[in-house]
Parts: sequence; structure tokens; C-alpha cells
Amino acid sequence: MTVTTPEWVKDAVFYQIFPDRFARSEAVAKPSNLEPWDSPPTVHGFKGGDLMGVAERLDYLADLGITAIYFNPVFQSASNHRYHTHDYYRVDPILGGDEALRALLDAAHARGIKVVLDGVFNHASRGFFQFNHLLECGPSSPYVDWFIVHEFPLNAYERGAKPNYAAWWDLPALPKLNTETPAVREFIWGVAEYWVRFGIDGWRLDVPAEIDDDDFWREFRRRVKAANPEAYIVGEIWEPAGRWLQGDQFDAVMNYLFSRPAIGYFGRETLSGLRHGPYPVKPMDAADFGRAIEKVIQLYDWEVVQAQLNLLGSHDTPRFLSMVDGDVSALQLATLCQMTLPGAPCIYYGDELGLTGGYEPECRNTIPWDRLDALKGDLWATTRAAIALRNAHPVLRRGTYETVLARDDLLAYRRALNGTEALVAFNTSHEAAPVTLPLNTASFTVAFGQPEDVTQQGESVRLILPARSGTVLLTEA
Repeated sequence: MTVTTPEWVKDAVFYQIFPDRFARSEAVAKPSNLEPWDSPPTVHGFKGGDLMGVAERLDYLADLGITAIYFNPVFQSASNHRYHTHDYYRVDPILGGDEALRALLDAAHARGIKVVLDGVFNHASRGFFQFNHLLECGPSSPYVDWFIVHEFPLNAYERGAKPNYAAWWDLPALPKLNTETPAVREFIWGVAEYWVRFGIDGWRLDVPAEIDDDDFWREFRRRVKAANPEAYIVGEIWEPAGRWLQGDQFDAVMNYLFSRPAIGYFGRETLSGLRHGPYPVKPMDAADFGRAIEKVIQLYDWEVVQAQLNLLGSHDTPRFLSMVDGDVSALQLATLCQMTLPGAPCIYYGDELGLTGGYEPECRNTIPWDRLDALKGDLWATTRAAIALRNAHPVLRRGTYETVLARDDLLAYRRALNGTEALVAFNTSHEAAPVTLPLNTASFTVAFGQPEDVTQQGESVRLILPARSGTVLLTEA
């Protein structure tokens, strides 16, 4: 089967937004009992962020160089993260409703920014109409086959008891949808089609492996691509995902296989001991990291590799800076690497401003917009420059990949496209280090970083990389 992925994704720089915590607009009416914006996040509390708040800060994102947004769930829900869906056809009123999504899509698209929504199709909520119907009517409900019920009456609110129906991780609030039922399948496919036709640019699929049915996902893809052939379908799979990436199901997955090695290499001396999601992070030298990246790139078809969502952190992990005990240089180096590897980089909102936070809910904190100018320091500037570099040079987005050096603290790789080459080199040690890199052309420019004593020697270039630094050289044929 020929594998194809959306062309725009290969050039995209994503920004992940947790809607309740990014920004709040005065244009959206709010209920009472919201938590103070600057107070620590809690498991159940709402801050009142909304989609118009995002729309009002699109200039900030565009200035940063962002070309696509991935949103955590936006549909009506009784949880601040909105993975407990009540109504798949209604944007949560606290976020501004359907009208706010329409306004945001129009404003984002006018700036060339794509919008991808989170699709939570494995499970719904106790407030989901069909499950509520089951709670009220028991085995007489016409929706009894929408869920997997072990016995009646349902114990959906019995504290401390394992639910007597299938639920995600046995959480009573998250009843699992029975996707073997034709009506459930049609419902989910219809939701997917509806919002793509509404104007979204793709779906990020929450725990899609829990719907262990390749035919289901093949039809999901067919329906979505019929509505928009360039819609992006990216799955949340934390491990190798070849089963879903053969060209007939997902376009890509969230590339956690890049995330953990990146934290382990760039932050190896300052690892805090926090897990990255369910996984520990092991310190790596350049050789370890080089092998890890080669493995990730060789796992899948090149079309898929170019569309992988390359992230350093998400709402499901501690923030990067907390993973590395506040080591800003580690995040700067990892971001440069993220922006110069194949795949679509994704920044978790606020990381560019130095936000910290441990396990959830701490990692789902708010952006303190009243202190924005003070937060726009070296980290923000470096992030913005790395994004600009990627956006300016197709070779960094679509070029082939080759490791040219991976030893101790030194890593270098080459990207090549249509006669243009980029050499990307890192020194993660605390001392300056000389390196000699192969050059296939006669001229080059230093496009990023401040290497010392740069000298061309025949078919190679010798330079000194400062401590904790990254450099990008660009060559022309």
C-alpha cells in the first residue's frame, strides 16, 4: 500500500493548548466559582480559559512562528480537561460554544494556522446522553448495547467500588463505548466527519489502541479523508506503532519515542527523577541518543516520519523544565534538536516561557499573561529563533537524515534536500569542544549558534562548539 500523509504537516510547527489554562477572554460569559487564574491548578477546579482567549492571542503564536495548534478536548464536559465528553456535537459553553470555535477557526486560518482537535472516542462520560439513559432506564434502555454492562443496576456513583461496566482504567466516570455496536461506530464516524466539514484540520486520537479494531480505524480514516483529504490523523501511541501506520489508519503518532531520549540526552546531568508519563527517563550520552533517533526514523515509512508529532512534553507528562530540575540550557538544546529533525515539532503551551510543573494537575498550569514581558527571556528568544530557522529552510523540514557524529557529549547530523545541506551539531558538556564535520560543498554559512574558530579544511569543517551549545551550518551546492 502506498503511504501518504498531509503535505502541510511536514512543514508545520505545532503548539499544544490545554483550553482551560491558556487564556481567558472578557468576550465569553463565565459561570461563578472559577479558581483564580494565578493559583495552583487543581484536579477538579476550572480557571475559565476559552477559545476566544486563544483567538485574541493568535498574534503571539504567529510571532513565535507557530503554524498549527493541537487542542486538548473542547466539547461539553464536566471536567476541566474535558476527556469526560457529555456532547460530541457541542463545544463547551465555558469555552465559548460553537460560535467561539467558528471565530477561532476563521481567525487562525486567516493567519495560515491549522487547528487539530482531540478526539476522545474510546470512552464518554456519565453525563453522555446514552449512558445517562442507561442509568435511568437500566436494561430497558434502547442504548444498552452502547456500553459493556456486566450487571444492573449500574454502580456509577458508588465510592470505592469497581464499576460493573467496562470503563477506561476502571474509572466510573469514563464508561467505555462499545464500538462493536454498529450504531456506536456510525456515531463516532459521524462526529469525526462533522467537525472536519465544520473546518477543523484534523484529529488527535486519545488512547486509540483501546479500540482494538483495525477495520474501525480504516473506516474512520476513509470518512475523515473523504471530508478533507489533507486532514491530519495522529494517534496517542506511546510505543512503536507500525500496526496503525501502514497508510490505511493514522497518518502519524505522538512521537514519545523521541521525547524520552531527548530528555535523557540533553538533560542527563540534571534529571529530576520524575517519570515521563508512565516511563522513567534514563540518562543518555550522544551515542545512545544517536542510536535512538536512528531507530525512530527507521521504524516507519518516510512519509510517516515526516508527519510524526515530535513533542518534548504534554498534558500527560511533567513539564520539561521540571524533568531536568530547571536546567534551561537542556530545554534550549532539545528545542533546537526538535526543530531540526524530521517530523512536525510540537511545543507544549508555556514551555517557551519557562513554565514548570510536575505530575498532573501541576503540568496543566496557566500562562501568567500579566508577566509576559518578564517571561520573554533567553528561552523564549532561543525557541523563537529555532522555529524561525526551521520555517525558513525546507531542508530542515523535508531533508533526508544522517548521523555524522555521536560520541560522548558530541552529536551531529546532516539534513539534505535538492543540493542544500544542513549540519546540526551539539555539545552538551560544560566545556568547549573541537569537532570536525564532513562537508560536501565548498561554501557554508553559520545559520544558528556561535561556534568559534570555524575553519574549512578540504572536504571538512573544523570548529569549536561552546559549552552547552548547538550550531547549524547551511551549505549550498
